[in-house]
Amino acid sequence: MSVHEALRSAPLVADAAGLRLLRVGDGWDLVRAPAKIGLPALAHLRAIDAPIGPVLYDGPCERLYYAIRTGTAGTWTGLPVQHLSSNSWIVAPGPERIDDWFGGWYELPADDTLTEADALRAALQRPYAPAAPKKTSR
Repeated sequence: MSVHEALRSAPLVADAAGLRLLRVGDGWDLVRAPAKIGLPALAHLRAIDAPIGPVLYDGPCERLYYAIRTGTAGTWTGLPVQHLSSNSWIVAPGPERIDDWFGGWYELPADDTLTEADALRAALQRPYAPAAPKKTSR
């Protein structure tokens, strides 16, 4: 089942309009990354036209969640990421709530497209250095 379909059938969180309790690990897992490396990685994946599955932005915690195929995460040594799989749940906005204070879906394909784990790992490992400060004239 695609993430999009899973969201439609996920139970609503009581007292939080439009937020759903989404079960992870049924055909897709999540990789949670800090936004400071997750956003540049997303820009890189878009620039190289890599297939991108659902990507959720958690605004309050400044994290991105990338959906990958179950069993493909392997080892993510040296990266500040967490792999979420079976027996994991997240609170996510439904497909009708694309962007609000909570964050939202940067990508939410209606089909079963998922981000390839190897491409995501490579994108997260890229050195995203801030722009060098300009030299001042003396």
